Amino acid sequence: MEAATIEVRYGKTSLAAQVPSGNLLGILVPSEPVLPPSEEEEIERALESPIGAPRLEDMVEPRMNVVVMASDITRPSPTAKLLPPLLHRLSRAGVKDSQITIMFGMGIHRHHTPEEKEVLVGADIFRSCRCVDSTESGDFVYIGTTSRGTPVEVNRLVAECDFLIATGNVEYHYFAGYSGGAKAVVPGACSSRTVEANHSMQLLPGAETGSYEENPVRQDIEEAAKMVGLDYILNVVLDPGKRIVRAVAGHPVAAHAEARKVTGAVYGVEIRRQADIVIASAGGRPKDLNLYQAQKALENAKHAVREGGIIVLTAECPEGFGEATFERYMTGMGLDEIIESVRRKFVLGAHKAAAVARVLKQKDVYLVSAMDAQTVERCRMKPFYSLDDALRSAFSALGSDATVWVMPYAGSTVPLYSA
Repeated sequence: MEAATIEVRYGKTSLAAQVPSGNLLGILVPSEPVLPPSEEEEIERALESPIGAPRLEDMVEPRMNVVVMASDITRPSPTAKLLPPLLHRLSRAGVKDSQITIMFGMGIHRHHTPEEKEVLVGADIFRSCRCVDSTESGDFVYIGTTSRGTPVEVNRLVAECDFLIATGNVEYHYFAGYSGGAKAVVPGACSSRTVEANHSMQLLPGAETGSYEENPVRQDIEEAAKMVGLDYILNVVLDPGKRIVRAVAGHPVAAHAEARKVTGAVYGVEIRRQADIVIASAGGRPKDLNLYQAQKALENAKHAVREGGIIVLTAECPEGFGEATFERYMTGMGLDEIIESVRRKFVLGAHKAAAVARVLKQKDVYLVSAMDAQTVERCRMKPFYSLDDALRSAFSALGSDATVWVMPYAGSTVPLYSA
């Protein structure tokens, strides 16, 4: 029988295996988008032709105090490219640098160092504008409670500003549906109590990758941001190489909707059937440094495999779990216990354990990694050190006619399947 050689990234190297040609449904990868002539021109185009709103300089007034939300250093948003043209238009409207606060939406992440803040915004803006983390003052104002029960406590500077702008990048998010838009404000500028209440909905129906209208987490975010008073957004969609594919500006909902379409065109891959087996690579270093990072590949791969099927996840994980709370939940609790615990109270780290547990309840996971075999087994995964061995075992379990999808960049590829 003819066989196809497939190769996937693994740490700093790669792994190869033979898949019978008759079993291979195909290889799922992000598309190659057409890039704009220049990133600077694309950002200016978006600002000059905003969606669902007037131009920024026609909305603000000289007297206004403005807060611009920006992503923290763990996110790929190109803040240093977005801020100069944005601030230039504020200046044209008569808003002085002294009236502008750049606020990094930290959620429940650690504080930045001064050096990190300067890297994020650029030296000139760091000197001319106030740059603060949303959590460094600890001063949050209660705005109200959403219809889903989330108490909205937002940084006082955001609550009391005259005009609020959110920047960021839009990509798929495994329980909020998409990043970007209002997410810069909620949870970005909010207290841990708000974050926990919103994120505790991650296990409800609809809290899935690519879900928006039916997503309780995302719709709660939109409602809360409207309560806070988000006025305007400037978002970008990036390709896998972190180059700007498209910029959108304007109304927080209307502009974000356009960015979601572009995200789907770049990262979404439509499939007509789910496979029995999915070979999913986290993408090599740095995306497979630990299991905490590789979880995103597992989450995306679940959409391409049938219930009761097998995901062969290749992730070297030289750092093991990569996060202490995640490890404690994965190795010390049963699957239902993990899910119920996070349903009752959102805990950072545990939330990823709950996402993994939800996959494991529906699919088998064969983990090809450098992790200790007994440790992997405690996570209810089957350990392997060879992709060939894992694939042979999968065929043995599901039969020689089992179908296969391959996802070489599973962390950034989202299979779109509807039964």
